[in-house]
Amino acid sequence: MTVTRRIATEEAFATPEQMAAIERMIAGGTRDADSPFWSMMARGQTPFAQRVMRQLLDLEDERLAIMDAHGVDMHVLALTSPGVQTLPAPEAVAMAERSNDLLAALVKRHPTRFAGLATIAPQAPEAAAREIERAVTTLGLKGVMINSHTNDEYLDEEKFLPIFEAAHALETPIYIHPRAPSAGMAGPFLKYGLETAIWGYGAETGLHGVRLLVSGLLDRLPRLRIILGHMGEGIPFWLWRIDYMHRNGSGRPRLERRITDYFRENFVITTSGMHGPEALRFCIELLSSNNIMWAIDYPYQEAADAVDFMETMEIAEQDRENIFHLNAERVFCIPPA
Repeated sequence: MTVTRRIATEEAFATPEQMAAIERMIAGGTRDADSPFWSMMARGQTPFAQRVMRQLLDLEDERLAIMDAHGVDMHVLALTSPGVQTLPAPEAVAMAERSNDLLAALVKRHPTRFAGLATIAPQAPEAAAREIERAVTTLGLKGVMINSHTNDEYLDEEKFLPIFEAAHALETPIYIHPRAPSAGMAGPFLKYGLETAIWGYGAETGLHGVRLLVSGLLDRLPRLRIILGHMGEGIPFWLWRIDYMHRNGSGRPRLERRITDYFRENFVITTSGMHGPEALRFCIELLSSNNIMWAIDYPYQEAADAVDFMETMEIAEQDRENIFHLNAERVFCIPPA
């Protein structure tokens, strides 16, 4: 078996400017649910934190060496969560622009190894919409990364519609990436450190995805493409029940189609950080391999594990090709190798 290309679609980087801003917020006493994780990371309290911080800030040297060592052809890069979404709006808008300029320059230096997803500041929706247009049409970035809620608000709120309208007009996908739960739901997660990737990230981002699905947004913008990582943040496993409860409930917008139909037609999921073969087989059966992209979640997870997972999966070779690279080429308009 020979896979012709491996494109990893949820790969993080950081900038010194972003990390300095996070450290200032922690030092200033910020106590949202993201703070415990980033306090641990900024202080290098564990070998994991030390490695990940080093690899987040490395853009070309160690990153490319690890990609080469494991046969990874391309990283689709995005500024690590929470992006600029914890900052005051003017600072966030300016930092997003600088981060996108840096990312575009990196892609220009390595056009066959990197593609990029734009960072935006949802706390300034009109400016965010303008930055999507600039990032896609001028900088050549391939999509948008939004790290779930901003100021404890979710993207189905009407104020955020300009962001989706810009993405819809440009046929640019939006990747909804996790962050720790918003203030209204964070409390019970904080005991035992459950607010992070062990459970809280998926629960929070799955909620965000369901809010978008039931909001009516996809009837207003039918070509919108949403990406969810981590095998769909749990939503595929709940679709039957969501459909059942939606048609037998009240108090929600009336929709033109079933929730499952929107998920199959408007959403794509990735395998980032989810190496359970049973889960992948289920998602292929439910959604088809045309709606699944491969990802590592570098540097939070190891390239070797992600490659081995897909290489050893007992699936059809066409499914493997779809997941490893063909879907990423289609969704992100990445030229074939």
